[in-house]
Formats: sequence, structure tokens, C-alpha cells
Amino acid sequence: MLKRILPQAKILAEEIIQQGDTVVDATCGNGHDTKFLAACTGESGRVYSFDVQEQALANARALVGTMDHIEFILDSHANADSYIDTSVKAAMFNLGYLPRGDQSITTSHESTMPAIEKIFNLLVDGGRIIIVVYHGHPAGKTEKDVLLESLSKWSQKEAQILKYQFINQKNDAPFIICIEKNRNA
Repeated sequence: MLKRILPQAKILAEEIIQQGDTVVDATCGNGHDTKFLAACTGESGRVYSFDVQEQALANARALVGTMDHIEFILDSHANADSYIDTSVKAAMFNLGYLPRGDQSITTSHESTMPAIEKIFNLLVDGGRIIIVVYHGHPAGKTEKDVLLESLSKWSQKEAQILKYQFINQKNDAPFIICIEKNRNA
């Protein structure tokens, strides 16, 4: 059977992440991807988890418990390169707003595109950025349009960019964009 969006996003990450890798949760939210990534890398790995909301980081800390190979960062993912000084194997983004949070605080293309570009520059060859695009709100529609337009112009010599989407679902169903850095890019 075809995988739903969130399970497929995790598969795209699991396929490449190994114990000891450095990874990024660019949109920590309630911490589900952070916890997933921490399990993938094991204690010998490193997870950088970004969010602009203190409540999101508090929720994530409560979810992950005592895992000490996670660095929670109260800042925009657009500043990822200020915190990460090593190569990255994978990054995950869940765009939109914090579930059960303030829906007026959303991701936006003004920070998401620079974050993608900066994290791409940190990726190892074969590394991936997995983005789940939630576009069922006005800011999400703008962000989606800018992402698709910008990413469609990236050189195929540098990256392969996949869009995984169900086309017969109602209510602006989310979809995945996966950017894989080409070897020797």
C-alpha cells in the first residue's frame, strides 16, 4: 500500500540515517520528529532541534525525556548555520503552525527558503532534506508556492528534488518535498 505522508517522510529519513549521524529537526513543534531522529541516530549521534516558540520546545523536551544527544534551540531555522558546525546527514521540516498552538505563528518562505539553502550547504553527499508542506492556511499557500517555484529552478547537477503527493484528497492535503544532495555536487 502507498504510505501516508508522515510515514513516507520518516521512510525517506530512515533510508539514509545511521547511528552516529548529525541531523536537524528544523521545525521542532511538539517534538515527534525530534524523538524519531534521535532514535535513528542513537546516543552517538546529534540532533539539532529548532523552534521559535518556547512552548514548542517545552513540549518536545517533555516528550523526549532524558535523551541528551539533542540540542534544543530557541531560534529560527534560518539561523541553523550559526549553531551547526559539522556535516549533516538529514533534516526534516514540518511547515505550518504548532498543532494545538497559536495558529497565527506559522513558518514562512522568508525563513524557510534560507534555512533550506543553509542546511543544504551542510549536507553530506547523498544527504536529504525532507519537507512536509501543510498549505491549508493562507500563509501556507504562499509558502508552498514560493518553495515549489524556487526549488524547481535548482540545478539537477546539485540535487534531485521529489514531490510526493496524493492528488485525489480534499482540503489541501499535505505533501512531501525531498531534496537529495547529489554525490560530488
